[in-house]
Amino acid sequence: MLDVQPALAAKSRTTGSKPGFLSLPYDLLLNIASYLSFDDVHNLHLVSKSLHDFSKARPVYRKLATDLLRRCRALPLKGFQQLSDLTTDQLIRSVNKATRYEMAWRKRAPRPITAAPSSNYMDGEGDSWYKVVRAPPDEDVDWLSPITSSYTLCATKRGKVVCWDVQTDRALAEWNPGEKWELWKCRVEFEQRAVFFTMAKVILGQYNDDRVMEFILMRLTFSDGPSGETSTTAPPLFSHVTDFRTSGVVMNVFLLDPSTRLLSAFIWVSSSNTIGLYTLPDWDKLEYVFIDTGIECVISSNWSCILFEDNIVIHCEEAEEAYQHFYPLSMLRKHSQRLASSTSVPSLSQRLPAARTISKKFKFPALSHIALPGRLAAPSADAFTDGVLPNPFPVPPWYPESAHFVRQWWPTLPGTPRVSCTVVLLAATDPVTRRSCFVLAQHYFRVPINHAEWYHPETCKCGSFEEGSESDMPTPQCEWAKGQLTMTQKALIAQDEALMHMWYVSTPFEVVRVLERSLGDAGEEDLQDRDRPRPLVAVDFGHAVWIEYCDDTPAPRANGEDGGDTELEESDEKRLRFVSFPPFRDESEFMGMDFGDDEEARKKALAQEVEGRVKTLEIPDELDLGTIETINIDQSQGAIILSDRDGKIYILCYE
Repeated sequence: MLDVQPALAAKSRTTGSKPGFLSLPYDLLLNIASYLSFDDVHNLHLVSKSLHDFSKARPVYRKLATDLLRRCRALPLKGFQQLSDLTTDQLIRSVNKATRYEMAWRKRAPRPITAAPSSNYMDGEGDSWYKVVRAPPDEDVDWLSPITSSYTLCATKRGKVVCWDVQTDRALAEWNPGEKWELWKCRVEFEQRAVFFTMAKVILGQYNDDRVMEFILMRLTFSDGPSGETSTTAPPLFSHVTDFRTSGVVMNVFLLDPSTRLLSAFIWVSSSNTIGLYTLPDWDKLEYVFIDTGIECVISSNWSCILFEDNIVIHCEEAEEAYQHFYPLSMLRKHSQRLASSTSVPSLSQRLPAARTISKKFKFPALSHIALPGRLAAPSADAFTDGVLPNPFPVPPWYPESAHFVRQWWPTLPGTPRVSCTVVLLAATDPVTRRSCFVLAQHYFRVPINHAEWYHPETCKCGSFEEGSESDMPTPQCEWAKGQLTMTQKALIAQDEALMHMWYVSTPFEVVRVLERSLGDAGEEDLQDRDRPRPLVAVDFGHAVWIEYCDDTPAPRANGEDGGDTELEESDEKRLRFVSFPPFRDESEFMGMDFGDDEEARKKALAQEVEGRVKTLEIPDELDLGTIETINIDQSQGAIILSDRDGKIYILCYE
């Protein structure tokens, strides 16, 4: 606790005034304010005019904004606004609204907004809580995403990419390559006021190492000013950045850092069933790196790629444990090869192990209250006496139907840690009904996933292992050995451990899936396309939303304070569902934790929720969930965005 008595006494001696809180120097008052929560600051508003004016100062609300961002809660800014663009009044309103969303959605379901100005999507829309805009006319939407609160970007099944103005309901810009391409990756760069995206098509081969794919990297640049208003003089502009080809089956493409022109891709090496890492160190140059990592491609694993301190990190999550494989850019550049032209096909150079690999096991909760039929039943926790609970949804019979890796792309402040969130939709076949059932698993993570192993490998060898043991992984007893770690190191380790606690929507449900066209083998009919089921699930930091089939119990059309209304509609076959995740806990929350040998106290302090209360969201009467083909969530604006097969885009705004 901060002791202000010496400062008050010194102030009294030098000025002769009576000691008091407001007699403190302004910088010391700001120091005190840095320890206050949102509720504390609002309580200060009510004390006196002086404290009201002080507590509404920009530095105080900048600190509250930082707190939100460190908890992975975005601020509801307009367009491409940066935090520095906001006036103090705008900053206060943004912080108040984001905090209101955060607190309310943890206690109850989001409710339709009561006043249109409370959402940036609803400018000039009167008292309505939702709006309907068009998709590109005479086009089928293949992919759609909001780009700030002002625009949607959609790719059509003919290969077009269209930027649509939400407020005026019209197309602002269009890129039409004249042939079928599929959108693979999109990244918003707020500081550059630009969107980068990659388009792909198969030009040769099947699902093996002989496959050749072509990619185009495009940029969509906006001319909007700092007010967040859409520019009326200069429409968004599509421009070609680069194109390249790959050999092998591309699993995913990652726009790691547009500012340094760094791009990577994971490619399945079918001959060895391993992951190939393809990298463009500078996409303006005809140079590439294509190596075989030797990492086994396990069908039940989930993969992502992250840039960290000049390392390309292959992040892999298996059923029981997460791994991070580090490839320094300096090491990769030693294996650089040169292309004769942009249409040349790269070749695999050699197998190159990661410079370093770290890992950490997940922490599973006890979910014995969930009744699952037959072989889907969770393992009994009674059989485990060492304090380690089993995975309640092991592989098999559960497999990932889809995996979502979300990173912080929204406007932020310097020093805010970059955090990622994993949400996996697990699926299994019910042995009785033979229908697929689903659960959601979620956790946060950072790079490195294990700070003790990354920054302090010596703490992993403190005598906890038996002599001759080949294990190089830290144990909790080793990590928390008395006197070995500083308070900061303990805080980082505590955060790592807390982030590995899995969180679930563990009551099985049946998510709605739609068939979409994907790139098949070269030479196939129907523009090389084939159908694949895509679940209607969308995630953002802290929240998930999906469309599911109603079970035998009718679902409410809207949600009340207690989780549901009494008015049920028997005709509902599908419903829009929503859940909030536990908040991210920054390492600063773990500072000061020193439990010594009290392992139970430490576990209690690190414990968090393991289940979420799933809510049913109210939807407009005119919205037919049976026609929906895409779903998105913009948690910063409290909006769910749905597109249907009739060319309508529904923007539902909640508070």
